[in-house]
Amino acid sequence: MNEQDNLLWQKINSETASIRFVELARFFARGVMLVVDLEMDLVDVAFRISKDETRQVTDWQARSLLRFATDDEALRWNKSDTLLWAVVVAPWVLVQEKKIDTPSSSRKSPG
Repeated sequence: MNEQDNLLWQKINSETASIRFVELARFFARGVMLVVDLEMDLVDVAFRISKDETRQVTDWQARSLLRFATDDEALRWNKSDTLLWAVVVAPWVLVQEKKIDTPSSSRKSPG
């Protein structure tokens, strides 16, 4: 990664935040909220979108790893006052449900 990319990565990383869905609801209503799959790295996805890596983004969308938030998700998040991990990559707001670590999920697989 070159210095310019490294600075962009750091900027995006510093702009991530935990935020309640209710504070993001207007972005959902405007149709600009994208959900990043739990298996993905939110900062990496935001970085690649900001770099306009169309092929990678299209691939993620085709595999539903990056998609628009659904009405059902919005209702659930609103009802449960869900805390999301979020970052803005204009015009998009990328969100990811926070992972809940369990003893078995925090262990690295052998390899």
